[in-house]
Amino acid sequence: MSVSTRSIAPATTTRRTPALPDRDDVPASGARDFEFDDRDFRRVAELIRQRAGIALADGKRDMVYGRLSRRLRALGLRSFKDYLDQLEREGGDEWQAFTNALTTNLTSFFREPHHFERLLEELAKRRHDGPLKIWSCAASTGEEPYSIAISACEAYGTLTPPVRILATDVDTQVLATGERGVYPIERIAGLDDALKRRYFQRGSGPNEGKCRVHPALRQLIEFRPLNLLAPRYDVAGPFVAMFCRNVMIYFDKPTQRGILTRLVPHLADDGMLYTGHSENYLHAADIIQPCGRTLYRRAGASA
Repeated sequence: MSVSTRSIAPATTTRRTPALPDRDDVPASGARDFEFDDRDFRRVAELIRQRAGIALADGKRDMVYGRLSRRLRALGLRSFKDYLDQLEREGGDEWQAFTNALTTNLTSFFREPHHFERLLEELAKRRHDGPLKIWSCAASTGEEPYSIAISACEAYGTLTPPVRILATDVDTQVLATGERGVYPIERIAGLDDALKRRYFQRGSGPNEGKCRVHPALRQLIEFRPLNLLAPRYDVAGPFVAMFCRNVMIYFDKPTQRGILTRLVPHLADDGMLYTGHSENYLHAADIIQPCGRTLYRRAGASA
């Protein structure tokens, strides 16, 4: 991507939401090319629940049709039953395509900015500590881990802070976007001009209207797929900060407890879990305890 010498700083934060949008891909009445009945929907709902823990409400039927009908066309299949039969029979790469199709990623730079203000404070306290690890558990298209990286650079006053950021997501397509680090220029329109100049590069020529994160930020982040429903997480902690925001609201309470049970052992004794504004873990008080606005520590840990 060719860029000008101008740069552009933190954007507002983002998050990934494995939910379906309210209007996208909804076919007009009578315009459906494939048969899709209640049995098909219930089958899809059960498969995505097993695969990604997502609970699909009845109101998501049209959106499920719109998303998965693309897969039927790509595979040359004639019905949802044929598609689901093939999916369960052969699986393989189609399981990932199925999961990607049914996850929507709502995110922005520095979403819920109070989290990044607190992260900057916490990192500033650790300026003389050794290398630190941070985990973005639902990284989506990358705005959240890049917001974390910018906060680390600001805390340490350098583009090479002693911080490593793990960015994971169940959706491989959004991870690829995050790894590229190229976004429409309007995504950072609300950011402070000084931060834009320090951390973003404006595209020119064929890339006019786009921006790219500073290469130094990408060096701080490892993007890789991870399903929070996996029985164990192959990650190397401990993490002084873990961002798991606006994803747990799509799981039932038992599933949330299971995920927290697997997450918290990777949190440093004095580390902090950053959660979404709509998420509440009173039912998991034996695992984590609140220590601020949508912030948690290990149960029994000192503040």
